[in-house]
Amino acid sequence: MSAIDTTLPAPPAGTAPGGKGNGSGVRPSPTRDPALDLPVQWKPRVNPWLIAMTVALAAFMEVLDTSIANVALPHIGGSLGASTDEATWVLTSYLVSNAIVLPLGGWISSVMGRRNFFVLCITGFTGASFLCGSAPSLPVLLLCRVLQGMFGGGMQPMAQAIMADSFEPHKRGQAFALYGLVAVLAPSIGPTLGGWITDNFSWRWIFFINIPVGILAFILVMRLVEDPPWIKADPSRLRNMDYMGLAFLAMAMGGLQIMLDKGEENDWFSSSFICFFGFLFIAGMIGLFVWEWNKKDPLINLHLFRYKNFAICCFLMMLVGGVLNANTVLQPQFTQQLLGYTATIAGLALTAGGVALVIMMPLAGIATGKIAARWLAAFGFALLVITFWYAAHITSLQMSFAQASWLRVVQMLPLPFCFISITNAAYVGMPKEQSNQVAGLINFVRNIGGSILIAITNAQVTSRSMWHEQHLQQAMQPGSIGFDQHSQALTGLLNGAFGTANGGSMALAQIYHQLIQQAQTQGYQDVYMELACASIVLVALSFMLSKNRPGEGGGGGAMH
Repeated sequence: MSAIDTTLPAPPAGTAPGGKGNGSGVRPSPTRDPALDLPVQWKPRVNPWLIAMTVALAAFMEVLDTSIANVALPHIGGSLGASTDEATWVLTSYLVSNAIVLPLGGWISSVMGRRNFFVLCITGFTGASFLCGSAPSLPVLLLCRVLQGMFGGGMQPMAQAIMADSFEPHKRGQAFALYGLVAVLAPSIGPTLGGWITDNFSWRWIFFINIPVGILAFILVMRLVEDPPWIKADPSRLRNMDYMGLAFLAMAMGGLQIMLDKGEENDWFSSSFICFFGFLFIAGMIGLFVWEWNKKDPLINLHLFRYKNFAICCFLMMLVGGVLNANTVLQPQFTQQLLGYTATIAGLALTAGGVALVIMMPLAGIATGKIAARWLAAFGFALLVITFWYAAHITSLQMSFAQASWLRVVQMLPLPFCFISITNAAYVGMPKEQSNQVAGLINFVRNIGGSILIAITNAQVTSRSMWHEQHLQQAMQPGSIGFDQHSQALTGLLNGAFGTANGGSMALAQIYHQLIQQAQTQGYQDVYMELACASIVLVALSFMLSKNRPGEGGGGGAMH
């Protein structure tokens, strides 16, 4: 692989050194050292770590909102006179609009400039958060959530792209460690924080808390962040807006998110409602691919997938996002449904994993600058195999709070190595002018992977639980020695305890309840083993990544 070119193009002819700028509102940086006549790399005017922490703050606020409202849905429905099913559209409306805007960040930033777009997203997201908290009815809240998702969709990719351009390639892994902490930690603490706020204040405050954070992020971005010289706003591109591409994208993402969010409660494809949105997704994706591939000035630059390394990174990142979100849903779901934890206690069981993540992310970021991405990714996925195997064996009805906390720690350890190495590898050999598009697509596939794998794992838990229930029922037949002995002993115990002759029927009911719990536990165990087997495949796929030099990033190097 060729060395990465980090120089900037020469100034246009007729531009005198020390000129007043390029009209983009960004102070131009010199591209050559006048004393030595050597190319120099552009650097931001402030410490890049200040920039990284600033954009990470904004991204954390947005990622947190994807999960913070989950536990507040019953309160929202009760307050606004809506049913539980109607209240779930508070989540779906946000996810749909968010998914549509995520891959568009590169194009929008080319129209108005990346910093301007990032500031617009922060401002709009903060304003929409206030409107969500003030909503007097469910339809108004849903409209405001759509706006919140639209503005939030641009914050994740732009934060990542700003980090990528603010750091030198060999330090980029450490910056992505900070971004990875945001992307992984925020969804984990969202339900816990949302439950605590709802229980102690009001569901409206899960939106109002964004206001001071958004104001602070706005001030810091305006003072610290600037666009590099190769990113220039071109408002003329707005006249050639790709409306057909946007329509295909909206159709595909709307169909996918609604299908995934409502699939289980509508019995999936036995429902014409779900089949309709499944058709919208497939038709929209086909139309989007064909149209954008042949479009001269597309909203989404699908030609980036001709870079083998980037295409593989997108596929791996989709699975990393899926694993992260599935992990975040499966464990709290198990502890609440089968161990009787409240939402707050179930969230607290995830806290130790967040501490482990804070420790491991910087270490993984440093390792990215010393070890090739393919080896780090393979190591991370190998750890995932062990993690899921361990989860399948420790998950039981006797699992203690300490064991649940330790399980979360073990689950978090592999993710930094997977997340940072793949994110960093996605920029290897890519033209620096495409950093916005790279960030948008990487975040897009990660979010889509999360939505898909959450739906698949939840459906598998239900399916495997029913399978185990049917097989366990075969042992609950009169004449089975074990069943008869257990039933007689329990009947005598209940008759003595309650002084009733109905102990037999009560015993059967309790035994059946125990059977259901055992079948559901085995369903979770099966899903963990399935994820372990899938992770073995990911280890092999990691070695398909190009052999990059440690610390290498984007910039126009060739791809093999």
